[in-house]
Amino acid sequence: MADEVPAEVVQALRALSNPLRLQLLSWLRDPERNFDLTGALVDPHEAGVCVSHIQAKVGLAQSTVSAYMAELQRAGLVRATRVGKWTHYKRDERRIAELIALLGKVL
Repeated sequence: MADEVPAEVVQALRALSNPLRLQLLSWLRDPERNFDLTGALVDPHEAGVCVSHIQAKVGLAQSTVSAYMAELQRAGLVRATRVGKWTHYKRDERRIAELIALLGKVL
């Protein structure tokens, strides 16, 4: 169907339907302001914020935080970077802009 909602929009909206995932994406916009980055191994603007720093902020189990971040990654809203044994996440601003534009056309 010509007026069908693209799957990528549905996936992004599904990922953002969870209030905490939406909050995490918002916090990642300004990582230095929103996370205690004491002991960070890399620049959060380059590689992102480590799952352990995200976990410390939200107070959930590492596995839960990782699952939430994986959902945001599958939706194309964040990118993951491995640094040693740690995974860091940062927003994918280009992809977010594309999804916003696509959503504007759908609505």
